[in-house]
Amino acid sequence: MRISKAGLLVVLAFLAPILVELRTVLAWFDIHLSVLETVALGGILVAAILVWAFLPEDGDETTSERDVSNSEL
Repeated sequence: MRISKAGLLVVLAFLAPILVELRTVLAWFDIHLSVLETVALGGILVAAILVWAFLPEDGDETTSERDVSNSEL
């Protein structure tokens, strides 16, 4: 996992106000998103963050250096 569970929770919690403010900023440029479009965009962003977070750090799915170094202690 690339990020701690607490860090992931913080990132996902900050995503909601970012999406709301994104609608406001885009409205300044005459780009209007409906609530459904915002929810869909939020879902895509949450899925992308979760996929990134659960990928192994070094590309090896069996063990990471952190797991090996902790088991040697």
